[in-house]
Amino acid sequence: MLVRNVLDARGRQLISIGPDAPVRQAIALFVAHQIGSLPVVDSSGKLIGIFTERDVLYGDFTDSEQFHRRLIGEVMTGDPLACGPDDPVSEVMDRMSRCRVGQMPVVDDEELIGLVSVGDLIRSLHDGLETENQHLTAYIHGPS
Repeated sequence: MLVRNVLDARGRQLISIGPDAPVRQAIALFVAHQIGSLPVVDSSGKLIGIFTERDVLYGDFTDSEQFHRRLIGEVMTGDPLACGPDDPVSEVMDRMSRCRVGQMPVVDDEELIGLVSVGDLIRSLHDGLETENQHLTAYIHGPS
């Protein structure tokens, strides 16, 4: 299974933010959309960073007075890990696990096209196993 299949199965709604947006706006998007990360894109749509709940915790802890007024470009994680739509899900899961990230931007020809989470990938593998199990059961027991 490929990352492209995961994106197609869950829909392609993509929420991102620009580097000149304030942290407060990003947090509002987290709450409104029940998400935990935002890809940061420049004016041409190129991925330049990612802003996550972990960044919020770190920023709140180290600079609680000013953090929420800062710009995303100042506090984001630059040059984030990313994958492509034709990457195998198992390889992406391995990379995410080794690097301890929960979400990964999907980039195609330098354009951000989606974001996958560990949950998205686990769901896709589970669904694939369920389908395979049904096929094997039908094969063993024959048509009903």
